[in-house]
Amino acid sequence: MVAVNVVVLAGTVAADPVVRELPSGDEVTELKLSVPEAGRRLLPLPVAAWHKSVGKRAVKDIAKGDAVLVYGQVIRRFYRNGGNARSVMEVVAAGIKKLEQPEDE
Repeated sequence: MVAVNVVVLAGTVAADPVVRELPSGDEVTELKLSVPEAGRRLLPLPVAAWHKSVGKRAVKDIAKGDAVLVYGQVIRRFYRNGGNARSVMEVVAAGIKKLEQPEDE
């Protein structure tokens, strides 16, 4: 059986990206991407862009309201919060590209 986990999304950044430095020294930028869903709703998806794989420059100029193209993989992380086990699905970006906004005429 062949398994493929590739995601390509175009959407709008829903909130200002958050840059975090982990105790290991790695840096990650987390953002919420609003992607159109059937029925004209916007689906907010969490995206993690690790600086060592995407590059710090790729996420430096991205802000709330920007149109971006994200490609990567969907992952599921498990963690404990107190006595509760939780999980979260997110897109781990392999690349992010800021898209040009069309100029209003």
